[in-house]
Amino acid sequence: MLYIGIDLGTSACKLLLVDEAGQVQNTVTKEYPLSFPRPGWSEQDPAHWWNAALEGIPALLEGFEAGQVQGIGCGGQMHGLVALDERDNVLRPAILWNDGRTAKEVDYLNETVGRDKLSSYTANIAFAGFTAPKLLWMRENEPALFAKIEKIMLPKDYLVYRLTGVHATDYSDASGMLLLDVAHKCWSKEMCDICGVTENQLAKLYESWEPVGTLLPDVSKALGLPESVVVCAGAGDNAAAAVGTGTVGQGGCNISLGTSGTIFISSGKFGVDPTNALHAFAHADGGYHLMGCMLSAASCNKWWQDEVIGATDYKGEEAAILPEKLGNNRVYFLPYLMGERSPINDTNARGAFLGMTMDTTRADMLQAVLEGVAFAIRDSFEVARSLGVRIPRSNICGGGSKSVLWKKMVANVLGIPLDTVATEQGPGYGGAVLAMVATGLFPTVQAACAALVSVAGTVEPDPELTARYEARYRQFQKIYPACKSLFPQIQ
Repeated sequence: MLYIGIDLGTSACKLLLVDEAGQVQNTVTKEYPLSFPRPGWSEQDPAHWWNAALEGIPALLEGFEAGQVQGIGCGGQMHGLVALDERDNVLRPAILWNDGRTAKEVDYLNETVGRDKLSSYTANIAFAGFTAPKLLWMRENEPALFAKIEKIMLPKDYLVYRLTGVHATDYSDASGMLLLDVAHKCWSKEMCDICGVTENQLAKLYESWEPVGTLLPDVSKALGLPESVVVCAGAGDNAAAAVGTGTVGQGGCNISLGTSGTIFISSGKFGVDPTNALHAFAHADGGYHLMGCMLSAASCNKWWQDEVIGATDYKGEEAAILPEKLGNNRVYFLPYLMGERSPINDTNARGAFLGMTMDTTRADMLQAVLEGVAFAIRDSFEVARSLGVRIPRSNICGGGSKSVLWKKMVANVLGIPLDTVATEQGPGYGGAVLAMVATGLFPTVQAACAALVSVAGTVEPDPELTARYEARYRQFQKIYPACKSLFPQIQ
């Protein structure tokens, strides 16, 4: 038996073919463009996602028996607003998770409606990336299009809809819309009223592993798959990645160094951060999780190497960072290239270098970028600690985790061991695991993870280096507060 896992990312769709033992048999990646119509805006055409699946799945199946495929599961970028009309046509390009246009709407929700009310309705406050502020922005700035909205969907749910014809979403992804009553796992009537939408415009809610439907006849033919293939609801990318690393049940932790950066703490019980600096979301295993999300993580490294210095050899650039410089770099970097979410929630925040001198090298600047991301992850880690959450170790995944140097930095900035799992394929692998549960191969997500996920390696922190990074982090903490009032002035 075979299963397809889909990771619908921001820059590419990665497809995995996984057998019943959890072994990845094949992978295919289809890239697509990202649009920045104005500074701080981020959009994408949902047609690119669907075309990636149409082209990618047949390529994935080359050399394999398509009739062996039992199920499909998707993990996808969260929060994006996909608006469909009465004929299910896309009304406008999707407004993505890292779009920062909704500062006015976020202020209205947090300050006028009020943080306490939002938290009581949804367990969260408003952040620029969330879907509800995007709806308010669209109502104000594109009223004619807003009036035509028949269905409000998330990116991976649009893919599920194209596969099955069903308007569905799962609790983990819906948690990031600011429209879901996370504690009770139902749509919030209060938030629907605030945003001027109805529950009928929202998708039907499912647990991540629940079957949504099977392939539409024309889709079955186009993909070369049986119509009987089961498609499950799937999960938001971070919840799917957590499943893929076995971060399920009580007390697990996963750090993702993808385009965005996250710290994901799983729990069997619902709980809310009183400061709302961390998100309180449903998990793909049926439980809940706390999550801190920074908007630019591995994308900071890509920006520096691709756009600024024009590097083509990432490992070669890292090799110039000498071991003795770790914890001793005088240059700091604020990784707020798209504004920032957790824990500062500031759409005006921007990237910044500090501390350069005439002897600053190219390697120092790269080191500052990598360390700045690690320090920003530590910011959310500190919030979790302040809540009494104990995090003795964590999994780590994402493209940035392929860098041994970067993992070493993060392990020592946090002062905990970081485990890498044997099959590190992020949300796509989590999607395949969910598909296995949907088709009955495993009774629960936890049982599937116990059988399929194992640790392949661990990066241990070094006490001396951890102490040096502790001092550097305390300096890093002072930079954003000192710059905060300047950022709105330079927009």
